[in-house]
Amino acid sequence: MSSLAWNQGNEEEKPILSLYREKAWASPYDYHLFQNFWCPSIHVEAVESFQKHFQAKETDVIVASFPKSGTIWLKALAFAIVNHQRFSSLENHPLLTSNPHELVPFLEFVFCGDIHDQLHLLANKPDPRVLGTHTPFPSLPDSIKDSNCKIIYICRNPFDNFVSAWNYFNKIKPESLPAVPLDEAFEMYCKGIMDYGPWWSHMLGYWNESVAKPNKVLFLKYDDLKEDTSFHVKRIADFFGCSFTEEEENNGTVEGIIQLCSFKKMKDLEVNKSGKVGKAGVEKKNFFRKAETGDWINYFSPSMIEKLSKIVEEKLDGSGLSFKYCS
Repeated sequence: MSSLAWNQGNEEEKPILSLYREKAWASPYDYHLFQNFWCPSIHVEAVESFQKHFQAKETDVIVASFPKSGTIWLKALAFAIVNHQRFSSLENHPLLTSNPHELVPFLEFVFCGDIHDQLHLLANKPDPRVLGTHTPFPSLPDSIKDSNCKIIYICRNPFDNFVSAWNYFNKIKPESLPAVPLDEAFEMYCKGIMDYGPWWSHMLGYWNESVAKPNKVLFLKYDDLKEDTSFHVKRIADFFGCSFTEEEENNGTVEGIIQLCSFKKMKDLEVNKSGKVGKAGVEKKNFFRKAETGDWINYFSPSMIEKLSKIVEEKLDGSGLSFKYCS
């Protein structure tokens, strides 16, 4: 059932949000069940505008992700790889002076402002445009799904994803709100209640499309990317159609991009230590915590491990999608 009831008459009028809602993690905003996913109330209209007005180009690269899965890392890598010939000198690279979320803007945020201004900005963005989204695959605009633009998706094993999300949302919460307790957040996560969740349907939407159309959607796991970054950077370049030449590989271009986009490098940059980004005005420093795999073991009790393991097994059963855990 739809979670929105429309005003009659003017189609440009705002939708009336129904009672299908849940409290968001450490946030003054609710989640609304919109098109079968939990959409933050402040994003619903933007997602609808994104669906209605965005026109994909054949050269576009869409960086898609479930929140807190390595989004900022993949944005940086995608931008650097796509533009590796345009910005061949890493000493003056845009990633040294701009946050990845600024170079690869979320389309949900792009469409939250004046639509005509935003369309003008998008139209003037140089090709290939690299753009981000948290929107589940079924809710992407038809222009993305039906065009030859590329979608690269990253997800993270649910254990580390939960811990990263819990820490992040408590960091960015308004001071007037209490932190969300670990056990309360865990119960919500197990029910799939999180920004753009359920996490299992979000992952499976892109996973299934990557299986059906491997030339259209490249599906990455954070742990795999961390384990062999060089292999996956070259794989991403091949997928984008901008493969590294033998000369570039020999002269250290791949390693240079890996270092430029590394957690330590990005965290230490002045541009990522201060200032805010996005509609919610999140401090840039809050996007960089540990970037470790297996950190969940420091937070999970045996009963939590058992419960989430069963949910992962049940939700992903028969899909071919699986995760490795460092327990």
